[in-house]
Amino acid sequence: MSPLAPRRLVILTEGQWHVHNAKTAMGVIRFGTDRVVALLDSAIAGRNVAEWLPGHDIPAVATLAEALAGPERPDTLLIGIAPTGGKLPDAWRATILEGIRAGLNVHSGLHTFLGDDPEFAAAAHLAGVEIIDYRRPPQRSETAVGRRHRPGSRVILTVGTDCAIGKMSVALELRKSALAAGDAAVFVPTGQTGMMIEGWGVAVDRVISDFVQGTVEWMVEEGESRGDWLIVEGQGSLDHPAYSSVTLGLIHGSTPHAMVMVHKPGLAEHDFDHLPEASFPIARLPEFVALHETVAGLVAPSKVVGIALNTSLFADDAEARRIIDWTESETGLPAADPVRFGADGLWREIHRRVEALPWVRDNDAQRVE
Repeated sequence: MSPLAPRRLVILTEGQWHVHNAKTAMGVIRFGTDRVVALLDSAIAGRNVAEWLPGHDIPAVATLAEALAGPERPDTLLIGIAPTGGKLPDAWRATILEGIRAGLNVHSGLHTFLGDDPEFAAAAHLAGVEIIDYRRPPQRSETAVGRRHRPGSRVILTVGTDCAIGKMSVALELRKSALAAGDAAVFVPTGQTGMMIEGWGVAVDRVISDFVQGTVEWMVEEGESRGDWLIVEGQGSLDHPAYSSVTLGLIHGSTPHAMVMVHKPGLAEHDFDHLPEASFPIARLPEFVALHETVAGLVAPSKVVGIALNTSLFADDAEARRIIDWTESETGLPAADPVRFGADGLWREIHRRVEALPWVRDNDAQRVE
């Protein structure tokens, strides 16, 4: 997928504007470069996105007609949710058809492919608009070949103690700090929201399992053509009963030199809202760090070099900083909340620790002068 021209977006989150389901909308608003002219959600109509995401002045409207009549007419309707299972809510069909008939392109990251829906496809053809399904897998179907990293490259993968706790946000904040420090850093998108932000990548959770590692190898190779420090977006969690496989595929496909562990303090159990009777506790950080290093080492050595915390369950900044300090003491690793307090200090520590890894030096020794 090639980079997209700038868009004017209306983002649909109808009734689901909350951190879990609307993480696609929030990610695109926080990190994307496209102009978001309105959020379409009647449950919060009349309010402003800035209430939740300071600095983003985006009105919430009740109807698509309001968005179309606004001072900036959108050209794209973006589906802003990532619900469990990735299904299209039936009640949204009418709004999507209204958007297509009004001349809006439709961009979706759902597992339900809107472009394969006969009604949507026919309407899009008549209106001369495009439907993009970001989770549609690529045509290439190749298994991993054990590719070595390009000498001079540094590959870092974000991993986590649960799903939907900020692995993408951490990766993007680290990329921002790396660029500010003068490092040629690249964000490697492995999910639909990251792809919407960056304009390339593959949603690896839709790739056939035999080809996940090979696809990730290819994405890392592409990333190495764009820069030296690759920050690969993590997915799932290694011990999550539903989403562990995509995490394993990313670890063994990207063979990262290092990993950054993302953790949400105060979260006691894995996100498993569609099975309310199930209980799967969040792992303790020291043991989970060691587990990731062991699992990665089955294919290639890797080290967790930092902890990125999501302290959003704690409103008080002082309490959040105490949690960060305690995490550093518990793990012996540098810790920070990159979204809340910035990632510059954490990036400096990550940079230093990655450069000291013996397998990084060994890989650089393969450089052909």
